[in-house]
Amino acid sequence: MSDASIKILVVDDDMFTAELTGIVLESAGYETVIAEGGVDALEKLAKDPAFRLVVSDMHMPLIDGAELFKEIRRLGLALPFILLTGQDADRLTADYPDMDAVLQKDESFQELLPELVGALLTR
Repeated sequence: MSDASIKILVVDDDMFTAELTGIVLESAGYETVIAEGGVDALEKLAKDPAFRLVVSDMHMPLIDGAELFKEIRRLGLALPFILLTGQDADRLTADYPDMDAVLQKDESFQELLPELVGALLTR
């Protein structure tokens, strides 16, 4: 399966950040779909079973990234889930040990995200 056929759901209430995340992943060869927040993400996941991974921002209105992760698991979906945050990633990793990965949005984000996605998809 080529990376281009791997569909990733990017979730963020800030469209500029969502598009930037999408560009980073598309540059690595993945197909991306943007969801404007957690509610939109759940709707998109319900309609399209082809998603292979979710990349979500932490801070969003209504449903934050951690709540989205919990709801996805409650629905029985085992998609790998990467939480993006401007906060301390280590603290969030400790707070949510079942989450596949927490990545801090910093200067290494554009390099680390595609590597992390690749690692999660091949495990």
